[in-house]
Amino acid sequence: MHERDWRFCIIGGLALARWGEPRATQDVDITLLTGFGDEEGYIRPLLANFASRCSEPEAFAIQNRVLLLRSSNGTGLDIALGGFPFEEQTVARATPFEVRPGVSLITCSAEDLVVLKAFAGRAQDWLDVENIVVRQSGRLDWTYIDEQIVPLSELKAEPEILDRLRALRQKAAES
Repeated sequence: MHERDWRFCIIGGLALARWGEPRATQDVDITLLTGFGDEEGYIRPLLANFASRCSEPEAFAIQNRVLLLRSSNGTGLDIALGGFPFEEQTVARATPFEVRPGVSLITCSAEDLVVLKAFAGRAQDWLDVENIVVRQSGRLDWTYIDEQIVPLSELKAEPEILDRLRALRQKAAES
């Protein structure tokens, strides 16, 4: 992706190692900005370099906006085909994180990870959000988080996302 000057960032478990409590993860989650209409220009080069984890990977990726690949060492790669304004903003705000000397990964911000995890809303995601809120206590830009999550929670018709985030924020403030 760097070689092609593609805009992307790592989200999910590897970003969580930076902003929350590290945990074992079986895959690498990436947002790759493809926009809408030229996804094949990204999908085909990736399929030329990585094995697919599903049949008809191009059709699956176009329909679901995620390309499921496997690296040479067997690690799953979940590449979200980004194009929405929030995804563009997430990639624009991403910064390098040195995971070990001489090895840096471009990860999303703590705030964007909170939004992504809260929107996904699985039990593990909420545990991850809580860990980020605790570890980044006093450093999160809650105005930004609210600006992003409010329309997303409305889109998903799940106002309880906002309630859970407010409760976690209050709990962290009291600690």
